[in-house]
Amino acid sequence: MRVSVLVVGRPKQGGLAGAIADYETRAARYWPLDVQEVREESSRSRAADQVKSLEADRLLARATGAARLIACDPGGESMTSAQFANLLAASRDNATDLAFVIGGAHGLGDVLLARAHRRLSLAPWTLPHELARLVLAEQLYRAGTIVRGEPYHK
Repeated sequence: MRVSVLVVGRPKQGGLAGAIADYETRAARYWPLDVQEVREESSRSRAADQVKSLEADRLLARATGAARLIACDPGGESMTSAQFANLLAASRDNATDLAFVIGGAHGLGDVLLARAHRRLSLAPWTLPHELARLVLAEQLYRAGTIVRGEPYHK
C-alpha cells in the first residue's frame, strides 16, 4: 500500500510550510508517503471552471492507475479520526494504494471529482488548500498512531 498526496501549489507561508513538512515527515513513518505538487494555474485571464479543469488534468496525470482517488472536498463524507485510521488500515491490509487529492484556490475540477472513488471532507468549512494539506498530513500521522496504539491520539 502506498499513500499519495496530490496537491495544487506549494505552501507559500514559511510557518505553514514548516508545519506541513513536519507532519508529512511524521506520517511517512507509518505509511509509505509520496507527496506530489502540481503547478497552480493563474486565474487572471481564465474562468474558475477552466482553472479547475487545467489543474485537474495535472493532478490526474500524477495519479497512478491502481490508486483509489480520494478527493478532499468540503461536500464530501465526514470521518472521525478513528474511522480515517480504519480506512487506511483496511487499505494497507488489502494492499490498496490511496491517492488523496487537494485542489487549488477554486477547488477540484468536475472530471477529477467524477473519477474519485470517494470524497472526503476535511472540515465543514472551505479551507485554503495549504491549510487543507496541513490538516490531511496531521490526520495521516494521527491515523498511524491510532493503528499502532501509540499515545498521540487522545
